Amino acid sequence: MNSIVSMRWVLARMYEPDIFIADCRFSMAEPEAGRTAFQQDHIPGAVYFDLEHSLSSPLQDQGHGGRHPLPDIDSLAQLLRKSGVSNETRIVVYDDQGGAMASRLWWLLRYMGHEEVYLMDEGYSAWKAAEFPVTAEVPVRIPASFTPHIQQNLLASLEEVREASKQGSSLLIDSREHARYLGLEEPIDHTAGHIPGAINLFWKENLKSDGTWKSPEALADRFGHLPKDQEIIVYCGSGVTACPNVLALRAAGFDKVKLYAGSWSDWISYPENPVATGKE
Repeated sequence: MNSIVSMRWVLARMYEPDIFIADCRFSMAEPEAGRTAFQQDHIPGAVYFDLEHSLSSPLQDQGHGGRHPLPDIDSLAQLLRKSGVSNETRIVVYDDQGGAMASRLWWLLRYMGHEEVYLMDEGYSAWKAAEFPVTAEVPVRIPASFTPHIQQNLLASLEEVREASKQGSSLLIDSREHARYLGLEEPIDHTAGHIPGAINLFWKENLKSDGTWKSPEALADRFGHLPKDQEIIVYCGSGVTACPNVLALRAAGFDKVKLYAGSWSDWISYPENPVATGKE
């Protein structure tokens, strides 16, 4: 299932009553930059979803769960209801980071059983450059009824990841830059390297050189060496940029794909978990 839609697709449907648009712009380096940019201008009707306040839980006291633990699902469902999202709503998500942030909301909605969610290709800067409509007005939303139906099969537990690492029961994909995977550098977490047994497929290689997404056919070529019948577990540093790889795998026709939400930052919070460096 290809969840990537063009800007023109969004432009043609943005005023339809069952369409909801979510602005997910966020900078890890400047956590308030996305909200500030949204307040300056955004796609008309869009509601802002903050990665750290809306799409993550606070860091856990015991140090496990990773740098961006999954949000409390009841709280996120309540936010969606207040924002006017129902189980019938078609949702479009966008950011300005190649889909890195918006894919997190795409994955969360699918985890909550909501299939009608789409990522807008190219992002907000391209939308604005095309002189499509923008506004600084924040819409008044009429609350709606939204009930999550959790799809537990989309989420990998720590035990499943350990099993995959030891036994090869599932294929592990590390979505980070190659140098971080190899353990040559680690700009964020306290330990460098990767989960033993994982292969490296950097999420940005789902994009063409102009920043647009590759076609489903090109993504199928990219992942052509992977087994379609084996379960795949995808991770990154903190469970955010793994999501565009999950989206890309889905677009390429893979349907047994799970997210390890805690990712590398959770894995290394357990001293007993082994760490690999270099090529597998």
